[in-house]
Amino acid sequence: MNERDSEAVAAQLVARGYTLAPSEETADVVLLNTCSVRDLAEQKALNKMKSLAGVANAQRRAPVFGFMGCMAQSRGQKLIDELPDVDLVLGTQKFHRAAEYLDEILSGGREKIVDVAEEKDSEAAIREHLLNGSAKKSVSAFVSIMQGCNQYCTFCIVPYTRGEERSRGIADIVAECRELVSRGVREITLLGQIVTSYGKRDIPARDGKSAFVQILDAVHEIDGLDRIRFTSPHPKGYGDDLIDAYARLPKLCESAHIPIQSGSDRILKLMHRGYTREKFLGIIKKLRAARPEIGISTDIIVGFPGETEEDFEQTMSLAREVEFDQAYIFKYSPRRDTPAADMPDQIPQREREKRNEVLLNTVNEIAARKYENFVGWHTQILVEGPSRKNSARMTGRTRCNKIVVFDGGERHFGQIMDVRITRAGSFTLYGDPAILNLS
Repeated sequence: MNERDSEAVAAQLVARGYTLAPSEETADVVLLNTCSVRDLAEQKALNKMKSLAGVANAQRRAPVFGFMGCMAQSRGQKLIDELPDVDLVLGTQKFHRAAEYLDEILSGGREKIVDVAEEKDSEAAIREHLLNGSAKKSVSAFVSIMQGCNQYCTFCIVPYTRGEERSRGIADIVAECRELVSRGVREITLLGQIVTSYGKRDIPARDGKSAFVQILDAVHEIDGLDRIRFTSPHPKGYGDDLIDAYARLPKLCESAHIPIQSGSDRILKLMHRGYTREKFLGIIKKLRAARPEIGISTDIIVGFPGETEEDFEQTMSLAREVEFDQAYIFKYSPRRDTPAADMPDQIPQREREKRNEVLLNTVNEIAARKYENFVGWHTQILVEGPSRKNSARMTGRTRCNKIVVFDGGERHFGQIMDVRITRAGSFTLYGDPAILNLS
């Protein structure tokens, strides 16, 4: 979501005549899009801003500095009070105001601006795309279909910073997707805080299909689009209609990121997650029955308040049973004004770090074995561009969301190709260029 919001703001500024600066040190405007999910993210943003301001002051420069996003929403005016070099604070429903506010500040019309108020229909205001972060075309794009969250997990600050769920209309979303496809996009990822909750309040079920499955069907009909993904869902959104969509929609990639957070029913209840371990395992079983080759990833929190060794072992056993292709593991981080922050039996930091390491090692060992199983397979990739680590190589992504690196050139950009996997690295596959076949 943050990546998509940043891209939209950059596109707005380019449309107003701004250009992307080659570096932070030469920019006239520096905006930091912030996250509040963990305290570490907030501290990084604050330290980054202090460092940027220090460099600018030493150079006798006075660029416009601004915060956007969740931390801006939660802290508001306090950010300017604590960091006097900051000129602009934009809340999560105000990204589309960035260009006009910057114009006002740069023209001298206003000195400081803080806007964290709610705004009706802001969910439909993030439409601009600066593909691939530049004027260059991109084959993949994010499309925000909703904002906000009504889940109120006890550890999470997002409902307080992003607001309640607000969904865009199907026709509006499809029009944006069509425009992207006309610009060369071949893969679209639908975004939402809980993307599977799309339209629950506003769009009635039709022919046994939830609003979310209806949008999948509508986007699937777009000519020229090859792949559809979505993130992040919630296990409660995996009804039989969505499971069936994986089986019947060829463009819907066989990939699912489903946050489990804990393998313990007791902890899941304390987290206010709304499902059980058995329910989650049932979803995985159904998905693998519908698409046996599906790649499954997850989010897990360790060290949640009150988590016992037995609770942690249940998470370990679930990870071993499911055998995730990848898992993002987080040490519990207390967030102010959330119920979990005031719960008894807070787990010491050292124990959280220990459990994080143990689980991470287990998940990585399982994933390494699964990646090795790809060696010798023929698989299809969508070529996204040069490898980040080695620009002489190209990188693509399988339908089940595995990165594949191969020796190739720009002529392959945007192509769907067949490749045989020759070796596996750490969450990366490598293909033999000698047997690449254009599809």
